Amino acid sequence: MRSDLAVLGATGLVGREIVSLLEERDFPLDDISFYASSSSAGNAMQFQGQVVEIEELNMKNISDHDIFLSSLPGEVSSEYLPRIRDKCSGVIIDNSSAFRMEPEIPLVVPEINSGDLEGDKRHIANPNCSTIQMVMVLKPLLDEFGIERVIASTYQSVSGSGAEALEALEDESRRALQGKEVEPGYYRHPIAFNLLPDIDYFHDDGFSQEEIKMRQETRKILHRDDLSVNCTCVRVPVKFGHAESVYLELSSSFSLSEVNELLERMPGVAVEDDPAEGVYPTPLTAEDSDKVFVGRMRRDRDNEQGLHLYIVADNIRKGAALNAVQIAEELLNEE
Repeated sequence: MRSDLAVLGATGLVGREIVSLLEERDFPLDDISFYASSSSAGNAMQFQGQVVEIEELNMKNISDHDIFLSSLPGEVSSEYLPRIRDKCSGVIIDNSSAFRMEPEIPLVVPEINSGDLEGDKRHIANPNCSTIQMVMVLKPLLDEFGIERVIASTYQSVSGSGAEALEALEDESRRALQGKEVEPGYYRHPIAFNLLPDIDYFHDDGFSQEEIKMRQETRKILHRDDLSVNCTCVRVPVKFGHAESVYLELSSSFSLSEVNELLERMPGVAVEDDPAEGVYPTPLTAEDSDKVFVGRMRRDRDNEQGLHLYIVADNIRKGAALNAVQIAEELLNEE
């Protein structure tokens, strides 16, 4: 099957990665359209040797397509995607957080819950980048041993906040290395040579929205509403790649060799676990890779059912663009 596809938000970090992946993976297309804000409209992007003009994102310009791959911000998604859904017959694959927890909208990581795509689904949500890489590792362990509890601490790169945050990191770092005064360029505090436990807004109980998203999304993807999931999310001065320190309490006995074997067999996961030789995941290792990397696997010293893991993935690629393209590929394979 081939398709007529539109990329919404085509000029952003995730949008550009989606376009690159469509070309790289030779996605079966009859036609492609790019939509972005008025500041980008009229410019052009290269795709498969052709020049494609960028159209302004507004309801007058939006025409029907088989698939809409959207990387629009949450507020813009809330405004436009329901209207596009009403006007057009195509399927929306939505990278924003705006509709992820709507019961009728599936939240999908294709390696884990592609079955949730069955039926007439007009709007599909792409999970949070940090959630995607974590559930890729949790799923095989859940199926084999069961999981009672998840505690995660994330170390999230600034590209998760977009191009302006990347520019701020570079500018602040340059000024700091030159011995100049550093003022916050994007976040509430400088990010250069700093760590900020502050991602999204805070709830009354002290958890951030990013931390709540990981909890709720993990439960929805794994179909485990009772799973105990608690997170601390931290922004770090890294350009690309999110890392996570994850502690699991498993329901049944396990050996580290069994865990290693399960994760080695999991599609999309790569095990890098020989710390004595310096072999473990890093953001630089993960950059531009399709894989979710896992290492530093060890049994808890005080709890026989406790397992510690370290997980890293490219947040723009597998954490956003690739997962969306994989969903689109699944939809075409079903037809």
